[in-house]
Amino acid sequence: MFGLEALDLARIQFAFTVSFHILFPAITIGLASYLAVLEGLWLKTHNSVYRDLYHFWSKIFAVNFGMGVVSGLVMAYQFGTNWSKFSDFAGSVTGPLLTYEVLTAFFLEAGFLGVMLFGWNRVGRRLHFFATVMVAIGTLVSTFWILASNSWMQTPQGYEIVDGRVIPVDWFAVIFNPSFPYRLAHMATAAFVATAFFVGASAAWHLLRGRDNPAIRKMLSMAMWMALIVAPVQAVIGDFHGLNTLKHQPVKIAAIEGHWENVGEEPTPLILFGIPDMKNETTHFKLEIPALGSLILTHSLDKQVPAMKDFPPEDRPNSTIVFWSFRVMVGLGMLMIAVGLWSVWLRKRGTLYSSRPFLYLTLWMGPSGLIAILAGWFTTEIGRQPWVVYGLMRTADGVSSHSYTQLGLTLVMFVVVYFALFGAGLGYMMRLVRKGPKTGEGEETNPGGPGQQRTPARPLSAADDHDDHATGLSKGN
Repeated sequence: MFGLEALDLARIQFAFTVSFHILFPAITIGLASYLAVLEGLWLKTHNSVYRDLYHFWSKIFAVNFGMGVVSGLVMAYQFGTNWSKFSDFAGSVTGPLLTYEVLTAFFLEAGFLGVMLFGWNRVGRRLHFFATVMVAIGTLVSTFWILASNSWMQTPQGYEIVDGRVIPVDWFAVIFNPSFPYRLAHMATAAFVATAFFVGASAAWHLLRGRDNPAIRKMLSMAMWMALIVAPVQAVIGDFHGLNTLKHQPVKIAAIEGHWENVGEEPTPLILFGIPDMKNETTHFKLEIPALGSLILTHSLDKQVPAMKDFPPEDRPNSTIVFWSFRVMVGLGMLMIAVGLWSVWLRKRGTLYSSRPFLYLTLWMGPSGLIAILAGWFTTEIGRQPWVVYGLMRTADGVSSHSYTQLGLTLVMFVVVYFALFGAGLGYMMRLVRKGPKTGEGEETNPGGPGQQRTPARPLSAADDHDDHATGLSKGN
């Protein structure tokens, strides 16, 4: 059916579950740090705007965190169900790394999450802030271990192969493998950028509908400062990551560039657009800039980039896919930098919160960070093919012995259940976003805070509260 084999269905099923899963940790990482910053600013300045934003985004964080945990469990189980031969071969490395993630990050997050979400009026201010910071650190520790495991599969080292199985001999080398620092920095920064545009889009949505108050303005302002600073930093990290990939996985770079062969001693051109053809070993309709590929990828004008034809056909990744997924990621990254620069210009003119073209662009850029993350993961994972552990085990050798029918049926079940379950979760999260933060203006309540009488965060019931949108407009404006 559709020319697919059981191996293809196993790969599609894992790609589907991972693609769903990565969206939630990305926002969780960014929101956790954002919440820590908000609470820290509130404790320092006693500005109620930071407190109100904290309560608002903590509800969204809680829902997102829950969906991330559920989708992550399903993904982990697939190592044993669909990729048992890979687990048998490399489980002595990947198993402990995932266990360390549970023992450190997950326990850290779980231990302080309850205090963070429900301890607002039950513990002291410093303890509550400490809990928020611990949850934020926990999300980054989780990223550390997951990226260590994935990076080892890309650039394995610190191992021996005994009786057909990988045996770790140097855990420091296993964890801090050649690509790990770059992948960790790239993913963590991507999570911050994605969260910034998610927050910025929610603020733009409210401003476009006339809900202009200090909390909404602060959301947009903080998001744009983050975009302005972090998006260019991400571009620099991406450059270093590319140089590292060229050194350790040159065929992946050749596939990303759609570069099939070098001509004499000429420097490598940069192909901006084209259609790579794996069968005919060429890139059709290409628009290229002479020598720019060498300049970007080798930082020189006299060095050539390895070409696809330098490698056996059976060792080449699918250039047609990674060529475009990489350009989606880079294109969105450039657009993010442009939005950050535009925000500075509008801020100086005093029209940051009233420029409708800018607000509409920021709104449409809301999912851009998540799309870029997905495109980046497609690039790095498909670009690793045909290896599941680069240079050690081919993907075809790591799949379980399931039939085409079994994998097809479970794939359909995953698609139906995921869209129903996580679709409902995402819909609920968007309802929370549409409600917006309660500014507390005109309310006769205690300023609140840890140790004060104030309704604790209730992420599972917040969206069911009566939405006093019109009342809020009259009070807040």
